[in-house]
Amino acid sequence: MSKKSNEKLKLEIAKELGLLEKVQKEGWKSLSAKETGRIGGLLSKKKKSI
Repeated sequence: MSKKSNEKLKLEIAKELGLLEKVQKEGWKSLSAKETGRIGGLLSKKKKSI
């Protein structure tokens, strides 16, 4: 999976979780470990289904 499509998928998941606005305003580093873990978990789940 390319880096560009990986980033797009991360943004899509952040939007689903209601975190997109926070990421856009403050960046990925503003997320808590719990939020980051949820995104990572869903990201790997979606990658496996592709």
